[in-house]
Amino acid sequence: MRFKHCPDCGAPLSSRDLGDDIGVPWCDQCGKPWFDMFPTCIIALAYNSAGKVLLLRQNYISEVYRNLVSGYMQPGESAEQTAVREILEETGLEVEKLTPAGTYWFARKGMLMIGFLALVNDGCSLKTSSEVDAASWHDASEAVNLVHPAGSVSHTLCSLFLQSGLPHL
Repeated sequence: MRFKHCPDCGAPLSSRDLGDDIGVPWCDQCGKPWFDMFPTCIIALAYNSAGKVLLLRQNYISEVYRNLVSGYMQPGESAEQTAVREILEETGLEVEKLTPAGTYWFARKGMLMIGFLALVNDGCSLKTSSEVDAASWHDASEAVNLVHPAGSVSHTLCSLFLQSGLPHL
């Protein structure tokens, strides 16, 4: 989101160069910049000790492709806390080990996605939330063909998981 008016005083913003940043929205009345903002989300590939990947069916996202766990970061949360919370909320599964897998710009939605590989506790029962229509375990080689196609963050994480040799690391 690019600000046109100051969120503090409501004055129209001008443009100012600040160091290497060119054309930053600037409030002349408050004397401060208003850098562009965008949502930050996590996306996590949950897997079990047998190396199976959990895929979700969420018809509000796609009726064709399966999804990984994802969700928006809340104020005050770290990306790691968000990943653990979202996995628990959407699947009822507890995370045993969380491995950062990269950051990805999702241009279509204008958001930053922080990716994780998440080993979940095998002793937990799968209990999906109301936003999940179904969930099922898949071999990683199968999962990569069920998520959105190459170039998507889901596909990238499935491919990374296949190449990583997890869960044997």
